[in-house]
Amino acid sequence: MSTMRTTADRKRNRLVIGAAAAVVVALAAGAGYWYLDRDELSQASADDCRMAQRIITEAEEISTAPEADAEKWWRKTGDERRAQMKDGYLGAKISQYEGWALATAQKSPETPSAKDVKDLEKKAQGHCTDSGVTLTMPPLGS
Repeated sequence: MSTMRTTADRKRNRLVIGAAAAVVVALAAGAGYWYLDRDELSQASADDCRMAQRIITEAEEISTAPEADAEKWWRKTGDERRAQMKDGYLGAKISQYEGWALATAQKSPETPSAKDVKDLEKKAQGHCTDSGVTLTMPPLGS
């Protein structure tokens, strides 16, 4: 009888050790996935990226418009973007460009340099890499 108990104990011990090993492997795989993915940008949908490019195009035009028109556009576009764009990270980049367009129309000293615009374009495009949409942000006020 002691032999049966010993065999049953060994089987149970093997099962417990196997289950614990499986949990450790699953945790390690999850941690590895997180580690590799932690610096990746969110990927916006094609719809969000197309909307972003439309706003960029409008912003370029509005940056040379009268200040009152630019402010009206800025309010309307911001409301639309917040209501419809699902990727908030892309939305934040586009919001910055919208603000720059308004500042340019207002002839503010806070207008961005061409380098600032190019840097923002790269950041925004990073969110559209998988969408098939290429974002282009021209300098404002020209």
